[in-house]
Amino acid sequence: MKEKHFDDFELVQKALKGDRFAFGTIVRRYELSVAKTVMGMLGNTQEAEDVGQEVFIRFYRSMKQYKGDSALSTYLTRIAINLSLNAIKKQKKRKTGDIDKIDFQLKDEDYAEKADNTEIIEQALALLEPGYRSVVVLRLIDGYSTKETAQLLKIPLGTVLSRLSRAQIKLKEILKTEYTF
Repeated sequence: MKEKHFDDFELVQKALKGDRFAFGTIVRRYELSVAKTVMGMLGNTQEAEDVGQEVFIRFYRSMKQYKGDSALSTYLTRIAINLSLNAIKKQKKRKTGDIDKIDFQLKDEDYAEKADNTEIIEQALALLEPGYRSVVVLRLIDGYSTKETAQLLKIPLGTVLSRLSRAQIKLKEILKTEYTF
């Protein structure tokens, strides 16, 4: 067991015994990576913030199920992906077929180019089907390997590769269609 992996397991054990500092350490250690995953799936929205908080609530309630077999970051990422996919399903139920009515207008010139690019990427990702989006977020944004992505999503390695390939093609089409400069 890797040192950090072991350290995480010890923190979980302490948190299970009521040590609030230990649980707070877990939250501080992984809140940015959870936020990155959730925002990759849902965009920079209030819903993403809510889901990010829900990840740690769910983990707190189910801590005793964490056996240390995988890295805590992997465990939390899996919860984040599941909750994000649930949120996407709820969004689809609320919407009546409209594609989210995303405003494709570029920001005013006074905004930083980086902010423009981030918003464009978020909007393009929002147009991908959840199965493609989750692969892109985990593999290209969060930096997981293809094997780790397959394990997190519980799909075959070949499916990760094909979804990633198709997602990249779809993203290129979206960007060409919606963002001609």
